[in-house]
Amino acid sequence: MNKHTAKITTKSIEQSGLPTDYKKALAEYIWNGFDARATEIQLNFEDNAVGHIYSFSISDNGDGIDIQTIDETFGYFLDSQKTDSFNKDGFVKGKKGKGRYAFSTFANSCTWSTTFESLADGLLQYSIIINKGDLQNFNLGDTVIAKEGKRGTIVDFQDFYGLTSDLLLNNDFKYFLASEFGWFLFLNRENNYRILINGDPLSYQEIIGDSEEALYKIGEDNFKVVFIRWNQKIGDKYYFYFLNAKKKEAARKHTSFNNKAIDFHHSVYVESPYFNDFVETTEESPVLSFSGKNQTDLTFKSLLKVLTTLISAKEKQFIRDLQADKLITEYKTKGIFPAFKNNTYDQHRSGDLESVIREIYCTEPRIFQGLNNQQSKTLIGFLNLLLDTDQRERVLDVLESIVSLTDEEREELAKTLQKTTFSSIAAMVKLLENRFTVVELLRLLVFDLEKFTNEREHIQQLIESNYWLFGEQYHIVSADVNFETLLSNYLEFIESNPGKTPKKINHKERLRRPDIFICRQTEVPDSEITDSMIEENIIVELKRPSVVIGKEQYSQIEDYLRFIIEEPRFNSALRKWKFLLIGKKLDSFITDKHESQKNKGKKFLVEAIKNYEIYALTWDDIFRQFESRHKHLISKLDFKLAIVEELHEKGIQMDKQQADNIINITADIKKRAALL
Repeated sequence: MNKHTAKITTKSIEQSGLPTDYKKALAEYIWNGFDARATEIQLNFEDNAVGHIYSFSISDNGDGIDIQTIDETFGYFLDSQKTDSFNKDGFVKGKKGKGRYAFSTFANSCTWSTTFESLADGLLQYSIIINKGDLQNFNLGDTVIAKEGKRGTIVDFQDFYGLTSDLLLNNDFKYFLASEFGWFLFLNRENNYRILINGDPLSYQEIIGDSEEALYKIGEDNFKVVFIRWNQKIGDKYYFYFLNAKKKEAARKHTSFNNKAIDFHHSVYVESPYFNDFVETTEESPVLSFSGKNQTDLTFKSLLKVLTTLISAKEKQFIRDLQADKLITEYKTKGIFPAFKNNTYDQHRSGDLESVIREIYCTEPRIFQGLNNQQSKTLIGFLNLLLDTDQRERVLDVLESIVSLTDEEREELAKTLQKTTFSSIAAMVKLLENRFTVVELLRLLVFDLEKFTNEREHIQQLIESNYWLFGEQYHIVSADVNFETLLSNYLEFIESNPGKTPKKINHKERLRRPDIFICRQTEVPDSEITDSMIEENIIVELKRPSVVIGKEQYSQIEDYLRFIIEEPRFNSALRKWKFLLIGKKLDSFITDKHESQKNKGKKFLVEAIKNYEIYALTWDDIFRQFESRHKHLISKLDFKLAIVEELHEKGIQMDKQQADNIINITADIKKRAALL
């Protein structure tokens, strides 16, 4: 039987799976440099004004290519002396012996000028040339003593096609290199590993969203663990990479955290001498458990548990800090999130719902995935309804009707619901504490410190930051400014266009200064016209306690009303205006006005003209309205024993009998009042 050698041709090489993308082709040469123990790779090119490249090389400071082994390196095809690599793809670019041909993607010829160290002769230098049309052959130049005392290789490409300088300078190429080599540069940053493009270091930090380095000791072995979360996808799957003491890959394993819907792109690199003699078992190459370290080793199994716990914590942190807010914003934009009023209580309800969604999403993202808008709206609506009742724990039942929960997940979600309950109650208590304090302070100013109190310096200062006294739904527009400024502020608010040129008013009353002007943030339906909306506005006139409100003060409000009617930019029929006159006492002129308007069915009304209404109230009326309006807030609180005890420890007495008097006025409040 005669022995024959298979013939290798240019065509067979080209059909062997060479890169077809210039980016991947160039990456082959960069990895070859790092495989040769280089710490610095330089991409240098020169072009002309129209982007044509006339010189392009990739150089490294690695070991060079030993002439003594050239037949085993450049002489082999689909085989190589290399047995391991840094390359994150799990194989050496040169292991198959075909990476050197990658230049044929964009050039017709390639020359390697390499300097290596010979034990007998010191540093030697020679060149290797391969042409695209004759890939199966390579030519060697003469070997000479190197003129410079540096090892390394320069790969010089010639006769380009389909490659221009803009392709090497654009962000896509730089991002590709950062994605391909960023992890390796990051792991070796202490040794100053880097890639330079025409002298500029490749930046890879922007693709790293988060990173953490930790040391673990398991038994007698130490492990350096580096977690990296990438800002964008850099591969189809996510791995634990197990590296030996030389940072070369000994094994890899899927992290199993491959949920693409939440964009948690990550890699974990574990470096330890433990992996120096680690042999990864596969179906093709099984290793007996007694033949060395492998996946069956107890230390390795313990390590995997530590790594899985780390990734789980990182994923939840990522979801809680970034993805959950993104989901909630999307729900609000699409109208999936329930509409809450702009009062403080409803905002607490909104915050409670957001907290629960955030924690549920963090525990089990699958619950919110794969739903259309209507399904999402139904789910969030159910959650909102349940959270506002004493059946909060039923949330778990709703969730389990969508996705199965483990015992651990049920326990964690139950804790979340309890936590958000207390958080909501604590926030409500703080709200009530602040509001009752403000009201009691006003009482002191109006009733106990009457002779020291005036409207501008005292009462108005307090009301400006607490206009909820007149209704939760309003937005303050102006305080103690003239009508001209008030108009500019008002139009700026309702048109949502801050910074507009101030409006000018030609009216004798333009410099009059109403105390408080507040505007309703949301419009109300028009009772007279279907599908029409009315905008509500309130102007408040505050009087010092010593002033009894009568005809003179009423005339002042009438002047304001007449000004509004006569100003074209104020007087739309689709705007409703309420004028509140507030003082300590009302005289008979005002009380008679009240009687005359009784048939309108509106408490405190003294005058009504079209869409303009004037009301006169005492401070005691305001305080009684406040107490009545806030009873429903107090009734919403869940008086559980543990919460009550904790609040008692803080000095806040809470029980249903004392709900109307939740805050005891302290000496501190009196001190603040005395300072006015």
